[in-house]
Amino acid sequence: MASPDNDAYVRAVHDKGLRFDLRTMSRRRMLAALGGAAGLLAVGGTAACSEAEQAATATTGGATGSADAGSTEIESETAGPYPADGTNGPDVRTESGIVRSDIRSSFGSASGTADGVPLEFHLVVQDLDGAPVTGAAVYAWHCDREGRYSLYSQGVTDQNYLRGIQQTDDTGTVTFTSIFPACYAGRWPHIHFEVYASLGTATSGAGPIVKTSQMAIPEDAARAVYATAGYGQSVTNMSNVTLATDNVFGDDSAATELGTVTGSVSAGYVATLRVPVDPSGTEEGGGEPGGGPPGGDGGPAPGGA
Repeated sequence: MASPDNDAYVRAVHDKGLRFDLRTMSRRRMLAALGGAAGLLAVGGTAACSEAEQAATATTGGATGSADAGSTEIESETAGPYPADGTNGPDVRTESGIVRSDIRSSFGSASGTADGVPLEFHLVVQDLDGAPVTGAAVYAWHCDREGRYSLYSQGVTDQNYLRGIQQTDDTGTVTFTSIFPACYAGRWPHIHFEVYASLGTATSGAGPIVKTSQMAIPEDAARAVYATAGYGQSVTNMSNVTLATDNVFGDDSAATELGTVTGSVSAGYVATLRVPVDPSGTEEGGGEPGGGPPGGDGGPAPGGA
């Protein structure tokens, strides 16, 4: 079942009024809310894909890395209340063992392993011209099969699984071996990540963060996984949310954040998301560039601690 901590976060964080909303929206979202489509064009953004384009990608997700689509920067998002990046509780980025590609098991003094349908996910970091950003680093984390976040949620505060850092290769890609995340109450299935300029800035705890965002999981794959043992609560939770009503992706139905997923329950899944960023940009805790709120501003206390 989904953690009550996660449910509390949805209630507490996503009904905090205009001031909170404006702080967590990127400039593109803010101008869209104030001025409609004209606001989007005013900051050089690209409007959400047409209905025909949405229909073409509905079953597989978004683009997977073509350079000609690289000019639209991926949306900035909140890191949520469970980032373990030092903005709300522990900072797992600085711990020995966090640089790894297989994030299914805990490391250090922790020994637990997250169960679930296998998922390998790739994040392809590009600049705004579509060229690969090499030598950068990505910190990724997500909830487990029960909807719990390690280090925070009741029952897994002594675990640090489903968290890891990888350096981008010559194609700008990082790869993580993991399990398919749950759908917990109030949120569409997703994976969190932060992009850093280098492995050193990612693991030092000093930053800065280049980009904080989230990958949205395509519906067809999620529904197939949630029909399997261990994901039962996700079926109910997903029936109560859509990309359009999700409190993070809902303003544009994850136009820049919808991953492409291939595979099956028996063979496991592979997810890919292209991550166009401004390599010289900086953000704080997932807010808008130059000073958004720390991860999960107003969220619940970590895991009862």
